[in-house]
Amino acid sequence: MSQGVRGVVFDLDGLLVESEEYWEQARREFVSRYGGTWGDDAQQAVMGANTRQWSRYIREAFDIPLTEEEIAAAVIARMQELYHDHLPLLPGAIPAVRALADRYPLAVASSSPPVLIQFVLAEMGVAECFQSITSSDEVAHGKPAPDVYLLACERLGVAPEQAVAFEDSTAGIAAALAAGLRVIAVPNRSYPPDPDVLRRADLTLPSLEEFDPAVLEQW
Repeated sequence: MSQGVRGVVFDLDGLLVESEEYWEQARREFVSRYGGTWGDDAQQAVMGANTRQWSRYIREAFDIPLTEEEIAAAVIARMQELYHDHLPLLPGAIPAVRALADRYPLAVASSSPPVLIQFVLAEMGVAECFQSITSSDEVAHGKPAPDVYLLACERLGVAPEQAVAFEDSTAGIAAALAAGLRVIAVPNRSYPPDPDVLRRADLTLPSLEEFDPAVLEQW
């Protein structure tokens, strides 16, 4: 094990599974029931947000006559249906997780609620590879705030500067950097990160298929 790297933290949406399109679909379908139109501006507004934040946004932006809890429950239930029908794994996700699990303690730091994180990891067959999972629902502020990464590192028992984050989005990369982690960026093709934020990553890869675990031994 590298003396510099003591733990690895994975994002979930857009990194291990191509779920951002599912989130967009679930929210678009929900909003359309109440006469609203879910556009690119709305999608960008909730990228990285935790459940409290995006459900509040939907209620206020589209004047939905439901509580934030009811909105969240409906959208999350639809996500579970979509995942059940087809889990959109990204190339190299499982091999990368398994290769690093042999070398480092692993965690997840995701904006998804815990029930969806657990479901995806179980469906991938890698749940046992992770020492802990952390959802933005458990902290005060979602990404790009550093809260979820700080809690993930605390649960792993490693200092942020001794951890590496895998991220795909503007909010996620910014959150990990703000928390003090090194960042390996795997830009999401459907929702590419801001170039100025992406340039701050320690390493950028076109896909997890291109990742060589040996690179961390040099950090």
